[in-house]
Amino acid sequence: MPNAQKLSLPLLFLSMFYSASALQAQSLSSVIIDSVTKNPVPYATVQLNNRGMITNEEGRFKFSFDQNIRENDSLFISSIGYESLGKPISEFTDSVIVLRPKAIELKEVIVSNKEYTPREIIELVEDNIEKNYFTDFTKKRVFLRETYQNEVLKADYELKESTIAAFNESFLDSVIRSFPKKNTYYTEMLGDLYGNDDADNQKLDLIKASEMYDKDKNLDVEKLEEKFNQIVKENIKSDSYFKIKSGWFFGTKVDADEMGDLFKEDIDSTDVAALNKRLAEEKKQKEERRKNFSGYKGRVLSDLIKNLPIFGDTDYNIIFKPGRYELTLKNFTYLGDQAVYVIDFVPDGSPEYRGQLYINADDFALIRMDFENTEALRDFNLLGVSINEYLAKGSILFAKGTDEKYHLRYYDIIKGVRAGVKRPLKIIEKNKNVKGRTKQNELSMKVDAAFGNVNRYELVVFDEEPINENQFENFKENNEILPTYMPNYDPEFWKGYNIMEPNQAIKAFTSEAELTE
Repeated sequence: MPNAQKLSLPLLFLSMFYSASALQAQSLSSVIIDSVTKNPVPYATVQLNNRGMITNEEGRFKFSFDQNIRENDSLFISSIGYESLGKPISEFTDSVIVLRPKAIELKEVIVSNKEYTPREIIELVEDNIEKNYFTDFTKKRVFLRETYQNEVLKADYELKESTIAAFNESFLDSVIRSFPKKNTYYTEMLGDLYGNDDADNQKLDLIKASEMYDKDKNLDVEKLEEKFNQIVKENIKSDSYFKIKSGWFFGTKVDADEMGDLFKEDIDSTDVAALNKRLAEEKKQKEERRKNFSGYKGRVLSDLIKNLPIFGDTDYNIIFKPGRYELTLKNFTYLGDQAVYVIDFVPDGSPEYRGQLYINADDFALIRMDFENTEALRDFNLLGVSINEYLAKGSILFAKGTDEKYHLRYYDIIKGVRAGVKRPLKIIEKNKNVKGRTKQNELSMKVDAAFGNVNRYELVVFDEEPINENQFENFKENNEILPTYMPNYDPEFWKGYNIMEPNQAIKAFTSEAELTE
């Protein structure tokens, strides 16, 4: 028996060693559900030390462990309206985690002798912003997922006149057919964002990025240009120039903020050689913009960060300008053991946003805001060109870290835009060197087209730490990372990295080209 005891000690040591190694190399992948309804709990906060994660709309999350995580480190899970759950990582062994709804007891909610009005509660939120949040320079580990869904709603035309035989209805029909009727584009990136509440004070250090779409459904501008240029070359004199008396809009991947410059009246005249040169330059510029992927992502992140409701002068200005809203103390709920006020806000007068605020009744921190526009944010219709920004809704979630500060954990916004062109279009070839008349050829038609875009931006902040201004100024951005193209979802691409779990639509995405192979 003594010998057996001696043998068990090294075996026990090896068992502990391999257990710890396995923990470091593994990840926790689970779905969180409601104990009563068995429905998934979306956007629950999953926290490990000072690092945060968020469940997706299906209640799923995946947490990758690194060498700094110990077996007895605790994982905490919380969601508004539920009891919080916290226990060592080693005890999370099931693929399903259950949260219990917490019943509301009003006597626990009223934590002081004073019953605050909704206006007073919001004023206390503003008074405590400096205490509850980092408002100066910070470094954030961020994950951004963008989903662009584009659709051609209408593409009609009426050909009035064409003196070039090749520019006929058959050609125009082929142009219309080249437009994808529906298209979805996904892009994801992981990086470190340095900055404060100023949109101009943001720097991005990209770590990895991907893009996923069906190339067969992308508008092939190059082929369209080749076809058009061939017709021009065969039918147009080399010293001619053009007069364009209307414009056109090509709706591929377009954000709501980029849909304003739809047409130009009377484009400056130029000859064919100069036109081709300009097209070549534009193609080069497009390539440069593609390469400046980091710059574009930085601008998207800046626009999201600057609009956080804890900052002044934002689109969601309920905290700093509560007088512009009708406020109602709608309900009480819980975040774990912490009582939470639920306040409805509706704009009083000019169209803004309506929604709900969730405010901690103990420290008056805003922990969640749900919002939706009450009317179109922009409704423009002039000279046959229309733009309607009809949708902007989402949620912003903050979570308290071990540093006693609240950190942005999740920012979700969906934007919807419809744009249309209903006007005549004329392309006139002119030539000053031809005797008699300068006008040589003309293409004249009426155009009636409409396009729709629904774009979603999901930002997850895993951790945040304060930095000083010198650290910010000395940081140099990494602009070398380009997105890796994927024709379909690849679960191995983000292996070893913490991201927001993709939903089933992303996992099931497959390019048509892949299906036919």
